[in-house]
Amino acid sequence: MQKANPWQSYRQVATLTATPGQLVLMLYDGAIRFLEQARVGFSYDDPLDFNQTINNYILKAQAIINELNQYLDMKNGGDCASNFRRLYDYLDRRLQESNQHKEEKGIVEVIGRLTVLRNAWAEMLQEGPDNATDPAASGSIDGSLCAIG
Repeated sequence: MQKANPWQSYRQVATLTATPGQLVLMLYDGAIRFLEQARVGFSYDDPLDFNQTINNYILKAQAIINELNQYLDMKNGGDCASNFRRLYDYLDRRLQESNQHKEEKGIVEVIGRLTVLRNAWAEMLQEGPDNATDPAASGSIDGSLCAIG
């Protein structure tokens, strides 16, 4: 029988008890963390380590971006949801290109854009439900961010 990893147990409980808004913040944090780890791969001299590190962490970040994209409420989200869809598609393409050509520039760009979104999202969460739409009520995980101005 395998012993439980305390960190993994904590993350699982945190995920299960988080609000939809907190989950979005966690997704942004995860994507940024994975892309920072992908950047570490550029410092490796061994071609196998170089390629595997960059590839694996970019793929993990892309999975998060695609998850965010999948749960946009396109029916009720209007222009805001459409804009997020285009942005997430763009970020995914930039990461695909960076992975294919093993270029750090696109990764840095995506980190910058995700950091802006992450910080705006964190600010919205700190302001509380009185100052922003509840993502659960709007049916869109990014619906609240559209209200930030």
